[in-house]
Amino acid sequence: MVFDLDMIKAVYDRFPERVAAARDLLGRPLTLTEKILYAHLWDGKATAPFKRGVDYVDFAPDRVAMQDATAQMALLQFMQAGKPQVAVPSTVHCDHLIQAENGAVADLKSAINKSSEVFDFLQSVSNKYGIGFWAPGAGIIHQVVLENYAFPGGMMIGTDSHTVNAGGLGMIAIGVGGADAVDVMAGMPWELKFPKLIGVKLTGRLSGWASAKDVILKVAGILTVKGGTGAVVEYFGDGADAISCTGKGTICNMGAEIGATTSTFGYGPKMAEYLKGTGRSEVAAMADAIAEHLNGDAEVYQNPEKYFDQVIEINLSELEPHINGPFTPDLATPLSQFAAKVNEEGWPAKLEVGLIGSCTNSSYEDLTRAASLAQQAIDKKLVAQAEFTITPGSEQVRYTAERDGILNTFSHIGGVVLANACGPCIGQWARHTDDPNRKNSIITSFNRNFAKRNDGNPNTHSFVASPEVVTALAIAGDLTFNPMTDTLINADGVAVKLEEPAGLEMPPAGFAVEDAGFHAPAADGSGVEVKVAPDSKRLQLLEPFTPWNGENISGMRLLIKAKGKCTTDHISMAGPWLRFRGHLENISDNTLTGAVNAFTEKTDSVKNLKTGEYMRVPESAIAYRDAGVPTLVVGDHNYGEGSSREHAAMQPRFLGVRAVLVKSFARIHETNLKKQGMLGLTFDNEADYDLIQENDTFDLVDLMDFAPGKPLTLVVNHEDGSKDTIICNHTFNAQQIEWFKAGSALNLIKKQQASN
Repeated sequence: MVFDLDMIKAVYDRFPERVAAARDLLGRPLTLTEKILYAHLWDGKATAPFKRGVDYVDFAPDRVAMQDATAQMALLQFMQAGKPQVAVPSTVHCDHLIQAENGAVADLKSAINKSSEVFDFLQSVSNKYGIGFWAPGAGIIHQVVLENYAFPGGMMIGTDSHTVNAGGLGMIAIGVGGADAVDVMAGMPWELKFPKLIGVKLTGRLSGWASAKDVILKVAGILTVKGGTGAVVEYFGDGADAISCTGKGTICNMGAEIGATTSTFGYGPKMAEYLKGTGRSEVAAMADAIAEHLNGDAEVYQNPEKYFDQVIEINLSELEPHINGPFTPDLATPLSQFAAKVNEEGWPAKLEVGLIGSCTNSSYEDLTRAASLAQQAIDKKLVAQAEFTITPGSEQVRYTAERDGILNTFSHIGGVVLANACGPCIGQWARHTDDPNRKNSIITSFNRNFAKRNDGNPNTHSFVASPEVVTALAIAGDLTFNPMTDTLINADGVAVKLEEPAGLEMPPAGFAVEDAGFHAPAADGSGVEVKVAPDSKRLQLLEPFTPWNGENISGMRLLIKAKGKCTTDHISMAGPWLRFRGHLENISDNTLTGAVNAFTEKTDSVKNLKTGEYMRVPESAIAYRDAGVPTLVVGDHNYGEGSSREHAAMQPRFLGVRAVLVKSFARIHETNLKKQGMLGLTFDNEADYDLIQENDTFDLVDLMDFAPGKPLTLVVNHEDGSKDTIICNHTFNAQQIEWFKAGSALNLIKKQQASN
C-alpha cells in the first residue's frame, strides 16, 4: 500500500519549478538541503534569498508524525485549535509506552493492560481528526515512517527528535515539539530559522566490521553534542551513494546527538531499491523522473567548501568501528583503542547486558549482520556471556526476520526478542539486576546514553556501538574484547575467533507481514466523541496559560541554577514518568529533578527563599507559584539537549517559571520554550553565570520594550544589598514575541481562529 500518493505527486510536480526559481534567485548552484527547503516555502516560489542562521522562514511541511508519549500533549493542544480535521497527512505511533521486561508477547500484553486508557484516547482522537493510527506493537515510529511514508525530497516534522531518521530516504525531516505539530496540522505555516549547512563527504567503501553506525559515531566525536546546532548535515560522495538506505537512516537518526536540525542524503539507486522493496515502486518511478533535483548540484559536490559552512571528509575504507560513551554520545573511541581506554578510565570491564535494535539500528540489514555473528557463535560452540536483547524496528521487520530464521538464531545463543517498541532505549526497561545501584557496564546500538537514561541507575556506564560490535561483545561478556583481533575460549576449551560480520540489505524473499498494525481514520470523524475522564491520572484536558500582563517582571526567585549537562531527561525524565505524558499536573512532579544544583552538587534539592528550607524542585516551584512569586531557571551550555519533549518546557511554565537564562540552548528546546510563552534567554557574557547566587532575586527591567534583536536587562539583587546587571540576549522575532504576549502560541492560534 502506498500512502498519500497524490500528495507526493503534487510535491514532485512543483519541485523542478521551485528549484529553478531558487537557483535563479541565488545565482549559484544549490545543495540538496537548499533545494528541499526552497521547494517547501509557505509562500510558494522563492522571491527573496534567506541568510543562513539568521532569517526565520515559514515552511509548508508535507506531513506530521507523532509517537504516543508526545502525541498525547500535541493532540490535547490540537483539540483546542478549533479545526475539524488535520490539514496535512498525519500519523500516531504507539511505541513508547511498552516496557521491556519478559519478552515481546508478555510485554505487549502488559502495556495494553496498563495503558489502554491512553491508547484508546489516541485512537479516538486520530479517528476524529483524520490521523492514521499505528497500534501498540506495530513498531518504532521512525522505522515505520521509513518503511511507509518517507520519500526523497519531502519535508516532514515529527514530535520526536529522531524524526531525522527519514533523511535516510532523502527527506528534510525535523524533530519538533507538539505545539509546532499543532501549527502544521492546523494548516498554518511552520517557522524555522534557515539552517547553516555542514557537508560530510564520504569516500571509499565500508567493509569488514565497519558499518554505517560507525560513520555517525565518528562524526559525533568530531562535532560533539552541540557542533551541529542550527545546521543541516548533508552527506555526499561516492561513499555515501554506496551505503544502504537503512544505513543512511542510521546515520541521520543519530544526527540528533550532535544537535543537528536534521541530516539528509541525495537520491540514488539504494533509495530506489528500498522504495521498491517496501511496496512503493510508484514513488521510486516519480523520484527517478526528477532525480537531478533530488541531489545537490554537481558543482556543489565538486567544490563543497564554496557552498557549505563547514566540510568534513571521511574515507570509509579507513573507517574503524567505534564505541562511544559512557554518559555522552560524543565520546568516541576507535575499537582498537577501547580496551586500553576502559582500563585507563576504570570503567567496569565486565559487560552485563548487550542490547541491539532501537529506532537507530533495527533494520533487516542490522539484524542479519548481528545474526551472522550469532550463527558463528553457534557453530563455534559459544553462548552469550552477557544478557542479550533484540528489538526489531517494526512488525514488518520482525515478521520477516522470524520467517527467515534470524530471530531463532539469536535465541540459540541466549538472546531475548523484545517488543517492536522503544523499550530500554528510552528507559522503558524493567532491568533484571540484583543491585540496581551497582557500578556496571552495558552496551547498546541505541543513540543516547545519558546517565540513568536506560535503567535509572546513575552508575550504569552505557556505551553505544553498531549492532555487530554489540553482539560480539555480548558473546564475550567483556568490554575489553576486540573481535577484530582477539579470540574466545569455547565450550570445548578451544580458542576461536569471530570472522567479519555479513548481512543482507534487503530480504531475498521480500518483506512480509500479516498485520502491520495500521488503522485508518474514519472518513467522517465529526460524530466521533473523544472522552477524557475528569478523575483520570493519565490524561488531563489543558487549561490555557495566562497571557503576559504587559509589565516588567520583578521579584523573581531562583528556582534552580543547574550545573553542567542538563538535558530534557534531566528536566522531564522518561522511564516510569511516561505514564503521565498526557497529564500536565502529574508529570510536573518530575520537573528538573535530575538537574544538578550548582550550589550543593545535589539533585532534586533546592533552597526555597520563602521558607529558607531545602526541598524538592517541583515542591519549591509550587510554593512560589501558589504565592504569586515568579521564578527563574539558570543553566549551562546546550541546555535542553536531547529529546524533543515539550513537557520540558510546559512543566516549568505550569509551575510558574517565567524565564530560563542559560549559556546556550539546544534548538528544539529553545523553540519549545517560546511556544509555551516562556522567555528563553542567553547570557551576553557567559561569565555572568558565576554572578548568580543562591539567595538572589531578579528583575527584568525593560520587558515592556521587548523587541527583536534588542537584548533584555536583568537586575540581580544580592542578599547583601548589592546588585549586578546582566545583559540577556534572545532570538525572538516579532511573531514569537506575540506568542509570549498571548501566553503561548496555542493561545494566539485560538485567538486568530476565533476572529476568522
